[in-house]
Amino acid sequence: MKNLITKSKQLKNILLGVLTLIVAFSFSACSKRIAFLNSQAVPAARGYVDIKTDKNKNNVIEIHLTELAEVQRLQPARQTYVVWMLTDQDVTKNIGQIKSGTSMMSKQLKASFETVSSFRPVKIFITAEDDANIQYPGNQMILETDKFYRQ
Repeated sequence: MKNLITKSKQLKNILLGVLTLIVAFSFSACSKRIAFLNSQAVPAARGYVDIKTDKNKNNVIEIHLTELAEVQRLQPARQTYVVWMLTDQDVTKNIGQIKSGTSMMSKQLKASFETVSSFRPVKIFITAEDDANIQYPGNQMILETDKFYRQ
């Protein structure tokens, strides 16, 4: 009888361990964190992108940045930072702007950005621009990730 109780406890512990691994794997499979590469334009800038899938199967893209200089201090100075996404269909999309020097950025030069897209991103990058509504990125690259999904 004592042996049966011991085996039952061992089986319960094994099942609990397997369940824990399944839950942990399912959370990690639903989100991805990608660091931005070092910037030549703003060497102190650091940041990362979190990508999650929401209940509607859209991609939630969150960007967190630190030490991002005010865009007007760049050479040449610009008006705004624009966030771009390269999709799995090899299309580059303007997904929004990060305004510097406003409440979006603090005195510690921190900024964040969040958007939702039905497109699957394979790369995220940020450029400095004079117009937030442009259709194609300019050549003043500020931060970029490596490609993180295969096309």
